[in-house]
Amino acid sequence: MTLNCKGHLIDLSIPKVMGVLNLTPDSFYDGGRYKDERSILVQTERMLKEGARFIDAGAYSSRPGADHIPVEEELRRIVPVVDLLTKHFPDILISIDTFRSKVAKECLGAGAALINDISAGHLDPAMMETVAKARVPYIMMHMQGTPQNMKEMNSYNDLMEDIRYYFSERLAAARALGMYDLVIDPGFGFAKNIEQNYILLRHLSLFRTFGVPVLAGLSRKSMIYKVLGISPAEALNGTTALHMVALEAGANILRAHDVKEAVECITLYQRLRDADQ
Repeated sequence: MTLNCKGHLIDLSIPKVMGVLNLTPDSFYDGGRYKDERSILVQTERMLKEGARFIDAGAYSSRPGADHIPVEEELRRIVPVVDLLTKHFPDILISIDTFRSKVAKECLGAGAALINDISAGHLDPAMMETVAKARVPYIMMHMQGTPQNMKEMNSYNDLMEDIRYYFSERLAAARALGMYDLVIDPGFGFAKNIEQNYILLRHLSLFRTFGVPVLAGLSRKSMIYKVLGISPAEALNGTTALHMVALEAGANILRAHDVKEAVECITLYQRLRDADQ
């Protein structure tokens, strides 16, 4: 299983880590931490040295109830950062966390390598066509509603069947446009309560039937810290525990704030898997 990023085939038979670079002032965990060139470069270099294969840069906070910002503000926050990172790290593979086609197009033009869309094209009908024309990988996440109202949008006839149907439709729509480098993300925490998140994780292996890479975004989320009665800052141990569960279920990409620990988790998982052979 591979992704073609800028002409390089990324082998996902061994899972990879996508390091999170939040460029928003109000992210649930590290909002406002990376707001100048030096802090952005230092954090990116750290994640790359620790083994991140992708850097996921986002300038629109998608935490539940986050403030909506205009597209011009998102562009102002993120395009200069793509320019900065590609200049300092020529081989970097930058993923752009956005649901807006204009942001995707501008960032791809500045050197980004793939698009990570929390809405799988639902919040901007032009997104899929934009990505298809650019011929870059596309990560499509499951979500209902918007970041502003998704907490109230967690009703399902059958959680797993509804999400599987969603991806069947979204994958078909993408392939009709000639898109084949596709990744699905079940969207932990997006229009799902804590119980639903654990049902989703328990049955994550069902998504392997789509034959495309699966991304797991579990890092420091409320399904961890609320269950443990701690803060997001204290949720690294819980994150690592659930990362191993996700890997056992077939996750190909771990989207993580803490790259070193996620890479170590993959290393141990690989050793465990090799023991069966």
